[in-house]
Amino acid sequence: MEVFWFIPTHGDGRYLGTREGARAVTYAYCKQIAQAADDLGYAGVLLPTGKSCEDAWIVASSLVPATTNLKFLVAVRPGLTMPTTAARMAATLDRFSNGRLLINVVAGGDPVELEGDGLFLGHDERYELTGEFLTIWRKELAGEEVDYTGDYLKVKGGTVLYPPIQKPYPPLYFGGSSDAAMEVAAEHVDVYLTWGEPPEQVAQKIARMRKLAAAKGRTLRFGIRLHVIVRHTEEEAWQAADELIAYLDEETIASAQQIFSRMDSVGQKRMTDLNKGDRSNLVVSPNLWAGIGLVRGGAGTALVGNPDQVAARMKEYAELGIETFILSGYPHLEEAYRTAELLFPRLNLSKPAGAGDRAFISPFGEMIANNKIPEHRVAASSRS
Repeated sequence: MEVFWFIPTHGDGRYLGTREGARAVTYAYCKQIAQAADDLGYAGVLLPTGKSCEDAWIVASSLVPATTNLKFLVAVRPGLTMPTTAARMAATLDRFSNGRLLINVVAGGDPVELEGDGLFLGHDERYELTGEFLTIWRKELAGEEVDYTGDYLKVKGGTVLYPPIQKPYPPLYFGGSSDAAMEVAAEHVDVYLTWGEPPEQVAQKIARMRKLAAAKGRTLRFGIRLHVIVRHTEEEAWQAADELIAYLDEETIASAQQIFSRMDSVGQKRMTDLNKGDRSNLVVSPNLWAGIGLVRGGAGTALVGNPDQVAARMKEYAELGIETFILSGYPHLEEAYRTAELLFPRLNLSKPAGAGDRAFISPFGEMIANNKIPEHRVAASSRS
């Protein structure tokens, strides 16, 4: 199991859907989160993409020299960049980061936003374009000179002169729940991602993706994107979940749901179906809460509970085949620490190459009377 964190370049704060408790996302703040994740032993961080976000490639490039082991999962956008250009960008960042680049393939799910970026293709057409893009991208980064003519893309003599460190190229991550998306994933990607759906739905996706990949002579790894609200007690965790949406009113929820309804992303529809815009019944599976998806696009569910409960739910997903957990929490700096301190000791984590013991042995806290190292104790308030 490996755990990633998240750089919130589209906004952060203590509450959803309000300026109350909001936090400016500056370079200094993103740097704090990245360095905390690096020090705590997270394997990597996901950077979001889209018009609401700071540019992921620039952010990742600026954070690479501020970190040591952390990997950066950065989006390529077929249709918004050309495959040869994207391949050169990937090769450069992979070399300059000493092999710490991961690629998130994003075909897009909001037609209105895509039209604003100059892309006027329907849902299935975008995935056909994505398949052509990845065919060219993979070959060039593997060292081939590419001549290619497809329905959407044409390249003659395409090459990447400076190769990436990772061979044959930085690993490809991809999430998509439609038939068209799954076909592309089976053909091209290394890690198939799902948003945090209930385990039975995730199991169905994994089984289908394994079958599709096997038909093409390939195998896949699997990851999941979730928020997390973990506290020392279950009661505290659910209270924190309620507080996160304390400032949401029905008008704000309805406005967000209307925007989601225009999107052609099947994954977004599956997220929206979990909450249905109704805040009265948001627990969709044991310890799985759909409140974040009331107003947040994309990943809309959180694991909520005490450390043993959340770790148990993660292990259930791991038994289905999930290896990579991409987590986040509000606000992201504090929750990076809380999640690592409460969950990491309960998980069988892969240790990032070059990481020291600091990231995997919980700090022992302040010395007692300047001389004695504290021992693990049961909280006095919880003793019988």
